[in-house]
Amino acid sequence: MDAPGLITTPFTASTTADEVLRGIDLAGVRAVVTGASSGLGAETARALAAAGAGVTLAVRDTAAGEGVVERIEKSTAGSRPRVARLDLADAASVARFVDTWSGPLHLLINNAGVVTGGLERTRAGWELQFATNHLGHFALAVGLRGALARGAAERDGARIVSVSSTAHMRAGVDFGDLHFERRTYDPQVAYAQSKTANSLFAVEATRRWASDGIVANAVNPGGVATGLQRNFTPEQKASLDAAEAAGTFTYKTVEQGAATGIVAAVAPQFAHTGGHYLDDGREAYTVPNDAELARHPHGVKEWALDPATAERLWTVSSDLLRA
Repeated sequence: MDAPGLITTPFTASTTADEVLRGIDLAGVRAVVTGASSGLGAETARALAAAGAGVTLAVRDTAAGEGVVERIEKSTAGSRPRVARLDLADAASVARFVDTWSGPLHLLINNAGVVTGGLERTRAGWELQFATNHLGHFALAVGLRGALARGAAERDGARIVSVSSTAHMRAGVDFGDLHFERRTYDPQVAYAQSKTANSLFAVEATRRWASDGIVANAVNPGGVATGLQRNFTPEQKASLDAAEAAGTFTYKTVEQGAATGIVAAVAPQFAHTGGHYLDDGREAYTVPNDAELARHPHGVKEWALDPATAERLWTVSSDLLRA
């Protein structure tokens, strides 16, 4: 479903990351991919490296990251990404990553994510899914803004890709209880809140940083079976099975799942415009906040693109990280 004015591309749900990159030379492009030790992140890193980019795998498990590097080197005839440790739930780890980065940065792919089956908190007391999926990536992007600005000046623009999810349609951001200190904990609602936050980040980052040549877009990779589901509760698994049975989504391969993120990273249609939510390789249509997920699996809810909410989330996130 393409509404008038939406940004379209030649790509579809079945497109792979390599197909998006066909004919594109990324030599000289420096990219960071978080959560690149498996799944979508590993495939994204491989595809970018195969196109010539210098890729850094920002991962919590560096041994797993090195394993991915070995596979990439073998499959791309010598391209060898680097591995750096990054734990998005640990503010000190994010700060160390930022402090050790040198030179320009052209692509920041905020791919890493966590799903919990129950309430878990960071040492700061933050709900783990929001802390990892949103706050950690927020701190990383803010810390790397200078590097991205240098990259933008060097190559006519820098891009941030924020990996969201259809799950964002389950919940907006509850500013009154971000960390589930009063409401009953529901891991699906918590995950949804974090995915809405990923989209809102793209909206406000673009508003603040477009003058530096930096744009950010959010993407829905679609239904992909990865390690992210390992902590699903029986209820979460049942919900996913029901959605598949109802045709809400069809599982993609990892190669197909990584494609929309690559579109946001390299497609000329998104070179100088941000604050969009992409689905199946193109800008998604917006639906009301009360729209049913089953009827609009490829839409984006208003609450995930609202400029006022995005600005408020940025302020709240900044305050939390300064505390």
